[in-house]
Amino acid sequence: MMLNAESFRPAPYLRNGHLQTILASSSFRAWGKNPMCDAAREMIMTTSGGIRLLGFYSPQKSKKSRGLVVLLHGWEGSVASTYILCTGNALYGRGYDIFRLNFRDHGDSHHLNQGIFYAVLLEEVFEAVHQLCRNAKQKPVFLTGFSLGGNFALRIARKMLQTPIPNLRHVAAISPVLDPAKSTSKIDQYPLIRIYFLKKWIQSLKKKQKLFPAIYDFADLQSLKTVQAVTDRLLQKYSDFKSACEYFKEYSLLEDTIKDLPVPVTIITAKDDPIIPVADFYRLELNHRTNLVIHAFGGHNGFIDGFFLKSWYEQKLADMFDQIILSA
Repeated sequence: MMLNAESFRPAPYLRNGHLQTILASSSFRAWGKNPMCDAAREMIMTTSGGIRLLGFYSPQKSKKSRGLVVLLHGWEGSVASTYILCTGNALYGRGYDIFRLNFRDHGDSHHLNQGIFYAVLLEEVFEAVHQLCRNAKQKPVFLTGFSLGGNFALRIARKMLQTPIPNLRHVAAISPVLDPAKSTSKIDQYPLIRIYFLKKWIQSLKKKQKLFPAIYDFADLQSLKTVQAVTDRLLQKYSDFKSACEYFKEYSLLEDTIKDLPVPVTIITAKDDPIIPVADFYRLELNHRTNLVIHAFGGHNGFIDGFFLKSWYEQKLADMFDQIILSA
């Protein structure tokens, strides 16, 4: 099943990128019963290098599992982000087991590793996803990432050129970051978005410092007013990168960098996304396995419509995964 841009046409009052972006993470959308959360049990994935990542596994209880869906959140999000909870619950209701994975230092996982999170840390996330696929045995597995998680999902798909994962059947990337330098600039451009991310990031770093006071001192970061400034200072003090430019380039996905993906991929984005410039998607070189869907509306991680403010992709992803299983 191929998704297309014509299949999402929100009500006129929801055709605003900033509103869509705010609604995507608004906690009231996740109110009410969530059978996926009720079924969840905590799991720690340990990589070959000793890195530990926290996740939550929700197996089917009353029906046979159709497969496993692994969900990756965005930067400074977590397994408890609204878009993760809502998407996971929708897919759980359609018969899929769900695994929600926290990146390092996201959610309540700061204590698990001494090192701090950087978006370039692909290997540990790839290993965790690979382990989950092996544990699923013969079940089909579907990987879905949002924003920075979408960027990770696409890099995992690319890494499968060297390390195949036979039962990872499809990768979906919602509002994926392609050019982190531009996205950082966009975040800093809009005061509400900048304040939101800065507050969450500084709180996260404070938590890390409290756990490892002999290693980290982030006091000088708290006076900085932009995400770019904090990035520059953090890289200078606690990384081997010579500049933010070098760091951003390490996980950029531009032009021909994902043209040879060996697994079927769906990329979903919106022209009115205030954080991810749509122009970069038009310049991507993609092969026949990759379906690029560019909506006129949807904001960042949003694609919300209807009285109950559900995301368009929640059921569409399930429809697509169902069709993949049926056509196998």
